[in-house]
Amino acid sequence: MNDNATGASPERRDDREEIARLLPAPADWDLPCEQHLRHKDLLMHHIDHDRVVRTRPARPLLRPAVLAPLTALALACAVTAGIALTGGDPAPADTASRRAATDVQPAAALLYRISDATETRADLTVRDDQFAYTREKRRGADLTGGKAVLGPLVDREVWAAQEQGPLRKLGMIRENGATFPVNAELGDAEGTPAGINRPTYRWLSSLPTEPDELLTYLYAKTPQADGRERDQAVFEQIGSLLGGVMPPRTGAALYRAAAKIPGVTPAPQARDAIGRKGLGIARDDTRYGIRTEWVFDKEDFAFLGSRSYLTKDTSYGKAGTLLSSAAELEHAIVDEAGRQPTDAQRTQTERQS
Repeated sequence: MNDNATGASPERRDDREEIARLLPAPADWDLPCEQHLRHKDLLMHHIDHDRVVRTRPARPLLRPAVLAPLTALALACAVTAGIALTGGDPAPADTASRRAATDVQPAAALLYRISDATETRADLTVRDDQFAYTREKRRGADLTGGKAVLGPLVDREVWAAQEQGPLRKLGMIRENGATFPVNAELGDAEGTPAGINRPTYRWLSSLPTEPDELLTYLYAKTPQADGRERDQAVFEQIGSLLGGVMPPRTGAALYRAAAKIPGVTPAPQARDAIGRKGLGIARDDTRYGIRTEWVFDKEDFAFLGSRSYLTKDTSYGKAGTLLSSAAELEHAIVDEAGRQPTDAQRTQTERQS
């Protein structure tokens, strides 16, 4: 069915689908991630029925990877360069380009410092029958009503299976006291193997540690999306791997690889979901008006969390509108899903995070 028949705006649909793609996965984890994305796709098409028709041909649906990494269930996204939390006018494109060109060296220098600190942390021995544990606080905006409505801050614990798979049962999530299983997509008889969409500690340890080689690998493996800026997609793919239990050499290589992506800038005002201000690294998605920010501790360069904002006025809200944020609180390796770390395991994690 063509756009005139549906009354849909292809440009508006692209914007809605891409912003929806960047938001955290829904909390109802008794359904696999891909099913949630299908429901979201249907909802976005339904909303588009009331939009103005444009003449530009519709592009294929922008879709994320099948499963978001369990230790980082949402990608960091947003905020215009230089725009405060309360909003403001985004900088013109030419100004943003000049700023990116001058900021890339300071951003790279900061990422090199973070990389050096990460590489000195203790490595862990992780068995395939264990689980990577993450405790975090997170909030996200609901777009289903056509406006970004920010939800409450929620407590979340995640247990991600470390078996290489393929697996049907991928782990468990506990959110505000309610527990949900995380399963592979219904109909996927073989399950999901360890990989870029389910990063186990062993899989992460197998990645190249030479930054150029790693960056080449990430550009090859990051899912393609029509109309999506490739550099931004890879930056966000790296962000999706942060925040969990990470092999030190892999973490160090990821930060040095990120330093080589064009357009990466410092973000001096970066804060995580609970307001901790730290050293920030960001990249703007100028096509969709969203900024991805990572936040690091000023003392030990540990990854604190991420946040995302609109950088320009859209139908969802004004520039500066929060889309998502996360704060990483604790990481460990545990022997059983649903079990919290022991004091000894917490001591191990302190050297990691």
